[in-house]
Amino acid sequence: MNSWDEWVELALQKLESRKLRRSLRPIHLSKDSNMLSPSNADDFGIFDELRQWDRGTVEVQISETTYHKWLQDIPSSGDELGCNGVADTEVGASAGTFKKLILFSGNDYLGLSSHPTIIKAATQAVQRHGMGPRGSALICGYTNYHRQLESSLAELKSKEDCLLCPTGFSANMAFMTAVGNVSMLLASGGQPSVNARVAVFSDALNHASIIDGIRLAEKQKSIAVFVYRHCDMRHLNELLTNCTMKRKVVITDSLFSMDGDFAPMLELVKLRKKHGFLLAIDDAHATFVCGETGGGAAELFNCESDVDICLGTLSKAAGCHGGFIACSKKWKQLIQSRGRSFIFSTSTPVPVIAASHAAVVVAKKEMWRRRAIWNRVQDFRDLTGIPITSPIISLIVGNEATALQSSRHLLQLGFHITAIRPPTVAPNSCRLRITLSAAHTLDDIRKLIAALSQCVNFSEIGFYCASWNARL
Repeated sequence: MNSWDEWVELALQKLESRKLRRSLRPIHLSKDSNMLSPSNADDFGIFDELRQWDRGTVEVQISETTYHKWLQDIPSSGDELGCNGVADTEVGASAGTFKKLILFSGNDYLGLSSHPTIIKAATQAVQRHGMGPRGSALICGYTNYHRQLESSLAELKSKEDCLLCPTGFSANMAFMTAVGNVSMLLASGGQPSVNARVAVFSDALNHASIIDGIRLAEKQKSIAVFVYRHCDMRHLNELLTNCTMKRKVVITDSLFSMDGDFAPMLELVKLRKKHGFLLAIDDAHATFVCGETGGGAAELFNCESDVDICLGTLSKAAGCHGGFIACSKKWKQLIQSRGRSFIFSTSTPVPVIAASHAAVVVAKKEMWRRRAIWNRVQDFRDLTGIPITSPIISLIVGNEATALQSSRHLLQLGFHITAIRPPTVAPNSCRLRITLSAAHTLDDIRKLIAALSQCVNFSEIGFYCASWNARL
């Protein structure tokens, strides 16, 4: 048993002694004999190539009103759609009212959101159970459907167990507050001394949900925060070496959502062995996309056993909704007892859970989808000369005006690509964030590059890519 296992065990004992240890009591919802069964692989419709329904995940349309507001950069709260969801224009929903676009800004990396098997799973569940019991997971919202999905995710991530959360954001919040609770529970006087707090080392470009979770724990004076320069392992090693606190956690995105680069997983593993910290990764953008079975960045870099906590989402490559924390049984018990964003949120509806479980099965079996998205990465790299390393392409164009102008130009040419501006990114690093999907074709990529070449200087962008590669 390592130090963190001991500390979590002691924290659980403290909770038990105070009668604060919380349990999940699954409600059993019966299934019809004709419903999808995980024990019968034949129940799941599996396909071996791109089908017409997959295109629905990258072909979208917006109303002419929305289109013109976007072109003129007029703020909108979505009210150009009437109360019935139809465009509020003089001609209503008649022909020519809508503008068709190719979506290059979504997170449905495998194109699973329109998959018939996933639709079937959700449909069967809603017809049988409606939305399912409505309540938090600790009261009545946790069912055998939720447990089934947790088991499949734990297997995917090579972890002992898994805890579902309403969103990926709430998963990071719950984990960070639980981390802080370790020091609070083990403090003799209720409030840990400075050296008894948990030292949390966070990458400078981590997701907002990690940052907000850290801020909440910091507010409770249960952790001390050390931010290391983006993917800079020398800086992290220096901070770890100089830190006198015993309890250390390193948390990082595995695949960064704005820059499209991977965390240096193998170097993190070496530092973990040297310093004995708990390694947690937010695998939101790599889950189902990376690794032979879609296990994510840890599977890709063959270091699954060295990652202690794997946080993720079902709202990106799974094409569904929700978040999860793959971890040990002890960590699960701690988070479900102290993770406030988990405890005080209503559980995810059963049809969404059923769809998510079907997505796990489909994503594993339809391996051609992973090959397809990485083929599109290679296509973009070959056609532009930009050495991208993932389906997330961050083309830094400089100031906000240039980014907005480029986005509007692409909109006119039929591409849905948004400008990313402060506070999401630093000033003068505004960018076009492009995401690729298994549902995109080589022809889509060629047309996109032709459009981009009219507003982006690829040789200048190549300068930024060189700096990205230096960070890997």
